[in-house]
Amino acid sequence: MGRARRARRIAATAAYGGGGLAAGVAALGAVGYGVIKAEAALARRVIGTPFDDSPDDNGTYGAGRGEPYELVVLGDSSAAGMGADHARETVGAIVASGVSALTGRPVHVTNRAVVGAESSDLERQLANALEDVLRPDVVLVMIGANDVTHRIDRSSSVRHLELTVRRARALGAEVVVGTCPDLGTIQPIRQPLRALMQRWSRDLAAAQTVAVVEAGGRTVSLGDLLGPEFAAAPLEMFSKDRFHPSAVGYARAAAALLPSVCAALGVWGTDTVDRAPEPRRGEGVGPVAVAAGQAVREAGTEVSPTEVGGESRGPRGRWAVLLRRRPSRVASPGPSGLAAGPPSEGSQGPADPTATTAS
Repeated sequence: MGRARRARRIAATAAYGGGGLAAGVAALGAVGYGVIKAEAALARRVIGTPFDDSPDDNGTYGAGRGEPYELVVLGDSSAAGMGADHARETVGAIVASGVSALTGRPVHVTNRAVVGAESSDLERQLANALEDVLRPDVVLVMIGANDVTHRIDRSSSVRHLELTVRRARALGAEVVVGTCPDLGTIQPIRQPLRALMQRWSRDLAAAQTVAVVEAGGRTVSLGDLLGPEFAAAPLEMFSKDRFHPSAVGYARAAAALLPSVCAALGVWGTDTVDRAPEPRRGEGVGPVAVAAGQAVREAGTEVSPTEVGGESRGPRGRWAVLLRRRPSRVASPGPSGLAAGPPSEGSQGPADPTATTAS
């Protein structure tokens, strides 16, 4: 089954319950599960827990005229900044500083992310944030890794994320979600667990994208953002537990998220305005499940809702636009399953991409 179909199925099941990661674990069989369990225990011993806290990055960043933008940060240890030594090194702080530099307005960060959080914790985190910020301008979410490592049912994870996005959107806030990172890039995790974690995390990321876009938010694929750098310079990109990013790693994640946050806010900057997709960069318009399947293949890829011919939905679901805002090599414009832009009048829309999204 292609990743687009799996993402669509997981997101659809989220509305009704059932299915998900538990079924995938059961399919391994008793022997396979025993191997995976042993490898997971070994990974935990290797990774260890040399620290259990993150810097407090709540506060105002930048300076200038006008009321501060209100940035709310939700999620797990990656959103909390576990592994960073200083508040200014977290993703929230870096994004806030970037927005302030582009606008000349201060940005106030309210971070309610919690180390070890799962998607089921997001609604409570948002409620806590709203005690201090009545109307956030943008809500930044980073979540998913613990849902995978704790073997949480993917449909349940996606349902909690979608509810949180819908609530934030109902308040008028823009929402940007950094989807589940590719856990197959974590060095202390050995095979065959590494390959299985990669598939689970990528499938969850694709399903998260479907749910978030359906709810009116936009996603940025974090995927294997730190993978190549980990192999080349693990002491720089990862913190001392070899699992969480270092300050340099968080800066790289923030660089991938910042353009999408700016686009959501309508802030001027290089490649930060909503624009027509460019096929030479592998961008296009198509059903959201197709865009989700494509996005997990390249970190930094944004997927956001769009319309085709004035309609938000087509025969295969919600229309979405896939953009690669991060500077990268020019992608091949081969058969991605996504059109370069809205189909012309009378066309049948993007081709069925299910055959091109399997992995």
